[in-house]
Order: sequence, then structure tokens, then C-alpha cells
Amino acid sequence: MDTAEVQRSTYEAVLRLKDAPFIAQRPAYFSPAAAAQDESNHLASFGAFAQTLLPLEYTGWVEECGAHVASCYIGDWSSLHKVVVRGREARAFLARLGMRDLSRFEHGQIKHHVQLDDNGWVASEGVLCRLAEEEFLYTAGSADWLQWQLSRGSWDAEVEDVSPDRFIFGVQGPAALDVVERLTGENLRDIGFSRSRMSRIAGVPVRVLRTGISGELGYELHGPAGHANEIWSAAVESGHPLGIRQLGLRSQPVQHIEAGIATNGLDYLPAAILTPGAPRQFRRGVPGGSFVPENGVTDYFRKPGELGWGFRRGVPDRDFLGRDALAADAAGGEPRRTLVGLRWRAEDVSGILTAALGEGDLPDPMELPRGRGPAFDQVLVHGRPVGVSTGRTLSVNLRATISLCVIDRLHASPGTDVVVLWGRPGTAQREIRATVTALPFKPDRRRTDVSTL
Repeated sequence: MDTAEVQRSTYEAVLRLKDAPFIAQRPAYFSPAAAAQDESNHLASFGAFAQTLLPLEYTGWVEECGAHVASCYIGDWSSLHKVVVRGREARAFLARLGMRDLSRFEHGQIKHHVQLDDNGWVASEGVLCRLAEEEFLYTAGSADWLQWQLSRGSWDAEVEDVSPDRFIFGVQGPAALDVVERLTGENLRDIGFSRSRMSRIAGVPVRVLRTGISGELGYELHGPAGHANEIWSAAVESGHPLGIRQLGLRSQPVQHIEAGIATNGLDYLPAAILTPGAPRQFRRGVPGGSFVPENGVTDYFRKPGELGWGFRRGVPDRDFLGRDALAADAAGGEPRRTLVGLRWRAEDVSGILTAALGEGDLPDPMELPRGRGPAFDQVLVHGRPVGVSTGRTLSVNLRATISLCVIDRLHASPGTDVVVLWGRPGTAQREIRATVTALPFKPDRRRTDVSTL
């Protein structure tokens, strides 16, 4: 078999054997750019992003966490689930499935596609790109909810899983445009934010998408997996004079928190987990942290308005899954919680980090720059629960420990003092003082006017 066939065969085996013991039965599945990445993976350490093993660090997480502010990075998001939806009713199906209006959806345009269940909980979310009149590409942590919903209806549309056939590389930071233009050999300043078009790198067709997961000027490259190694290497070489860094898995989720973006499976659990459309890619286990749910797993679910994805002018009068639930919520004054940032008190964080050097019971340790799995921490005001903190991370760009927080609107004003309860129940829990902060934590530069650069 050629490289592409091996990649798909292994991908399918991993999904089929996802619950099997890794060492004995489940095959190791690496990025299509693994050979190029291995040259720079000096620590020879790997972590799992969905079913894919990626280098944890290249030159060190501190340096890599600052790259999207100081210069730019290249990071690997090929692990994302990638499906093509095509057919005469493809757009109608996607419009019914997601809460965003798709009536004006240009070729090459990109939209955040938030998918709800009947109760109005976020079931899945990702990025939708229109490739042609009747063809769309959806990329997300999981597209299983989408595939299940399509199978339940009689839509004149089909879905194809192209995950192992395509790579996704992100190039983000102030030097990103220069790097990508060097790679393609053409002017890309015609690509506006949330737009894309085809180009070529060394004769290989790639789609260049202008995105902003880092909160900075940024692009994605989508192309055939069989050419992933050469394009990764070319990007590193092109960006070397500009200070590009390769982004390891350890640093990947940090920028999302700085940009105020909640991540599916980390900052909330998708409602799809209770259905046959449950995501196959998410890790097993239960969330960590001090938060104790009162109503079971649904306490980890979120409504779109709680994550900053609500409607500015009220729930629209058009048909989409979960619409009636959102309308009923709005009539009842929901959502009563909103998404804010928290800036944690440095001296309290230091006490956790240095606890092993002192006396007394040890609290749960703090992994740096952030934990690898979902963790939900209780947020208190005067000892009373008012919110839930997620995504705690050490930001070297802000020189602070920060997190996202879904909090009661009464306590959502910037400058409000709160307390984060650190540590799982039954451990030596600590109280950490924090201050409510507006999101994003740093200036939003995603829509930089590239015509002036």
C-alpha cells in the first residue's frame, strides 16, 4: 500500500479498536507529517490529540506558547475530524443542523457551525467551509453528531469522512502572512477573514483559509496527506528567517484561552455524548476539578449564550434544531450565566506550585502550562457558588494564570473578586483568589488589515 492507503487503513483500525488496550491491540496513529516533525522532536515525547499522537514539545513549551505573539508558529490540527457534506440538499441539512444562518454563504467562506440538541445544549461545533455549490467541508473535534443526524433523515445529501486523506496545518502570528506567501509564491492579501481559496505549494494544490484560533493574524493550510511531510518542512524552512516555531501539543490549547475561545470537550462537554452521535474521538474518563455536579452530566453541558455564541438580536424566526428550546429560554430570562475571563492571584498560584517544598497535606498539582484533560473548578463569592472555571492555563504572554468562567451575570463585571476552589473533592483543597476580566485577555488581531502590511 502507498502512504495514503496506510494512513487511512490505520485510521480506520484506531476508530474500530478505540477501546482496546493501546500497547497490545490498538495501532499507534501518527500525523501524516510525522516524519518531518520527528526531525525536530528533540525530546521524542508524544501525546494524544484525539486518536493521533503528536510531539508534546519541539524547543520547549515556554518558547512555543509565545510564538503566536512574537513571530508565528506552525501547528498540526490534522487530528480534527474532517467530513465533506455534498448533495442537492446539503446546505439545507446543514442550515437545519446548525444555529447560524447559511442563506448567504459564499464559495470559500468559513462559518462557525454550532450544533444544538433538542434541549438547546451545544451538541457539537466546528468550522464549516463552502467548497462548491453543493459541497461543504466540516472540521471539528468530532463530526459524529453530524453524521448521525444525517442518517436519521431523508436528505438528498451524503457525507464522506476524509480525515486521514487531508492535513490541516495552522500558521498563526504576526509573521504568518509572510510565511504563507513565501510558501505559495503568490500574494494572498485578497483572502479576507473567514474566507479561503485554492493555491499551490511546490505544485501541490492546497486550500488557504484565513482563521484566527490564536486571536492573532492566522491561516490554515488544507492539503493531501501524501504531501504533508514536504509541506511541513517547507513551511519551517520558509519561516526560519522570520522566527517561526513548531507548536507542540502541550502548547496548542493555551492560545484558545488567551483568545477567549471555549473548546469542545475541554471547557464543556457536548450534549452529543448521551446519544448514538457521541464523539468517538474524545478521551475516556471523568472531568477533574473541584466542581461537583448536582444534576449529573448535564451540569457539564452549556447553552450557546453561555459560551459567547448567542444571538445579538434575539432568537431568529427560522427553523434549526434546538431553536424552540432557545426561544423558551429567552422568554424565561435565560441564559443567566455568561462567559468571562478570570485572572488568578499569582501568590495563591505560587502556593500550589511550591506546596511540595513545604509541610502539610499536598493539594492537587498544577500541570504547566495547563492540564491535558477537562477540569471544572467551582467559583465562589462569599462562599456561595456563582460559576464554573475551566481551561486554567499559565500564559507566558500575559505573565499570569488565567481561565475561562461561566458565571452568574450578577458577578460578571470586570474587576469583580471571586475565589476559585482548587482540587478535587477529598483532597487538600485550596482557595485561590481571582479577578473577573473581559474577554479576550489580549487584543483581538484576527481581522488585521493585511493590505497595509
